[in-house]
Amino acid sequence: MKFFRNAPFIFVTIIVLMLSTFTFSGSKVIAAEGKIHDLIIFQNVPEAAITVEDKQIDLNVLNIYEDGHFKMNSEDLTWASKNKNVATVDQNGVVTFTGQNGRSFITVTDGNSTDRIAVHKKQSEELVMKEKGNRYDVIENAIKGMTLNEKIGQMLMPDFRNWDGENVTEMLPEIEQLVKEYHLGGVILFAENVVTTEQTARLVANYQEASEKYGLLLTIDQEGGIVTRLQSGTHMPGNMALGATRSAETAENVGQVIGKELQALGINMNLAPVLDVNNNPDNPVIGVRSFGESPELVAEMGTAYIQGLQSTGVAATAKHFPGHGDTAVDSHLGLPEVPHDKERLLEVELFPFQQAMKEGIDAVMTAHVTFPKIDDTKVISQKDGTEISLPATLSYKVLTGLMREEMGYDGVIITDALNMAAIAEHFGSVDAVIRSVKAGTDIILMPVGLEEVADGLVEAVETGEITEERIEESVERILTLKMERGIIKSENSLPIEEIIANAEAIVGSDEHKQVEADAANQSITLIKNNNVLPFTLSEDEKIVVIGNTFINSLHDAVNAYHTNTDLFIASGPLDEDQLAQLEDATAVVVGSYTYNVSGRSPDSAQMQLINQLIEHVEAPIVGVGIRNPYDIMAFPAIDGYLAQYGFRPASFQATAATLFGENNPTGTLPVTIPDQNGDSLFEFGFGLSY
Repeated sequence: MKFFRNAPFIFVTIIVLMLSTFTFSGSKVIAAEGKIHDLIIFQNVPEAAITVEDKQIDLNVLNIYEDGHFKMNSEDLTWASKNKNVATVDQNGVVTFTGQNGRSFITVTDGNSTDRIAVHKKQSEELVMKEKGNRYDVIENAIKGMTLNEKIGQMLMPDFRNWDGENVTEMLPEIEQLVKEYHLGGVILFAENVVTTEQTARLVANYQEASEKYGLLLTIDQEGGIVTRLQSGTHMPGNMALGATRSAETAENVGQVIGKELQALGINMNLAPVLDVNNNPDNPVIGVRSFGESPELVAEMGTAYIQGLQSTGVAATAKHFPGHGDTAVDSHLGLPEVPHDKERLLEVELFPFQQAMKEGIDAVMTAHVTFPKIDDTKVISQKDGTEISLPATLSYKVLTGLMREEMGYDGVIITDALNMAAIAEHFGSVDAVIRSVKAGTDIILMPVGLEEVADGLVEAVETGEITEERIEESVERILTLKMERGIIKSENSLPIEEIIANAEAIVGSDEHKQVEADAANQSITLIKNNNVLPFTLSEDEKIVVIGNTFINSLHDAVNAYHTNTDLFIASGPLDEDQLAQLEDATAVVVGSYTYNVSGRSPDSAQMQLINQLIEHVEAPIVGVGIRNPYDIMAFPAIDGYLAQYGFRPASFQATAATLFGENNPTGTLPVTIPDQNGDSLFEFGFGLSY
């Protein structure tokens, strides 16, 4: 609105602006958002799912604004049923089928606009029939009313781990302003942001409040196991542990518990599960984050986990496409290569992703890995001027040609973090984002320099390097995901106290802890046992628990079963006096912890310690592979060996229960353990029990 020099006009203008914040009997006029011009039943939207549970449907209403954006509304509505003999409806929009065959129209009005939806009871079926028409194409209509900046904002997903050197655990005015200014479509949370249940629920609610028109995708890497971000709640044992259980039911239960806890906190998208096939024991970044080395096992466990997660309304993300399992370089630190041809990739790396796509995975994350047999494009690295292959994240042939066109995937594609060295060192921040969007990316995760990237994308559209239609394709997929998962701004947010109370009842509940314990107990894999397990010791017989990393956790778990247990912290070979301290031990439990090839080398200090114990201590030596099952490669002569696949409390408790015979180990190896020559030491599927 223009301001004029004439004072009376200024006065009138001010009055109009003041009045624009008032609510009138027919419609609400809001300066920032425009006028509500329609009301529709959410379930009439083509992308909206309809579920009938216990003969009931919970209908929702969308307010549609003049510019096309929409919000959920639950107040000042009048509901009615045209045929109460077939179905009734209460004033909260809950429809109940009476059991009588026939049809009824359920109507709703706010006094200005009206909508209806048909419900039909026929024999044993209860059906809902959507209304049709342009009125219900809310995503298409919303995109038409969006500015270019709003469209690009939907594609941006930065992190706000820290601000001015402090962890971000509450909403800051500066961050709130960035959410609004850049019209952000999502934000990723890390452990620094999610400390307690109450604090996390409050922060997430504040993020959603900061989003002006469209709900935010609030994402997190809550895989379970070694990648667990929530500092409160239930800490599942991780994917390789689930692979060891061989139980799809357990994997689904774990996915469902993770989903329920995230959903209670308001976190609506999980960057999990990892569907990489870990067929390379030297992999430094995937390892136990994978379900195993078998494509079929990864697909079975992964799709079960996805079903459990998505059943709670939380979006799942399969990663890292087209496969990060057969690599020996960490993409956080360098640029790995997978040299296989398409036929091999389809049989191994791509197989779990294809199965997940068939099961309706919400999103797929790209890998910062080169696949020269798929895309042999060479580019010049900005790091050192050398010629490098184009990573999958930036490859049109991989993301559009392979994933979209050949594999038929039409959901959301999200990049892995663009601040990782595999991308950040070789490409400029804006160049990387433009390349990824041209390749087929929908969501840009953790761009380097929010302002530069947003401005760079706008300029790329204005100069014709990227078409606005290409941007709109991504926005349509993002809004479709939000619609399908109910991630929609609400006119009537729940009171924060109610949100917190619900979250505290769900996150870390006894029921969820039981799922955690069951998964851990089923995962423990007994790989070697020279008749030393289970322990049957008298009170005066001593156990010594020895090691370094996470060794206190192992000691505490063992001590809970046998109080005559000593802790001996050591990270390398012992001297004679130290060895003498072990002479009165009845059994020695040694915990090993590795995450790379050098760590499990027999020459490493940790492995020298274990082999020294095997050679010089008379008591039986039982090893516990705290993280990697491959550790036994360095000490094959050990008397007993258990793999627990991770360092979460439930895994230590399950190991201790197994050592003392309370838990009969049923886990089987999800990977092959080679010897130092590359031959098989223990085969895939191997596992002992009592």
